[in-house]
Amino acid sequence: MAFWLTRGFRATRVAVDNENVGVVMTTPKTMLSDESQQQIEQLAREQQREPGEVLEEAVRRYAAACRLERFADKMGQRARDKGIREEDVPRLVEEVRRENAERGR
Repeated sequence: MAFWLTRGFRATRVAVDNENVGVVMTTPKTMLSDESQQQIEQLAREQQREPGEVLEEAVRRYAAACRLERFADKMGQRARDKGIREEDVPRLVEEVRRENAERGR
């Protein structure tokens, strides 16, 4: 089994031997360029936060943006498969709104 531990801007890969629990090997790996580290440290000082918090927020936002992009691509493909064009969207939205209003939603 292996996993990553982070401390500051360094990551350590930790491997645990399944037969000898407690035998741990570590290999350091630099994760960020000096420029990125400096930018994160500057933001952290400005926001009175820990650099790790700034980095975690950046990763969360990036992951959310990636999920949104995948969702938009998937929905775009579904629309194309159904023959819906971009210029059809305002009319379709109006139709759904009208139907929802008639149903009391």
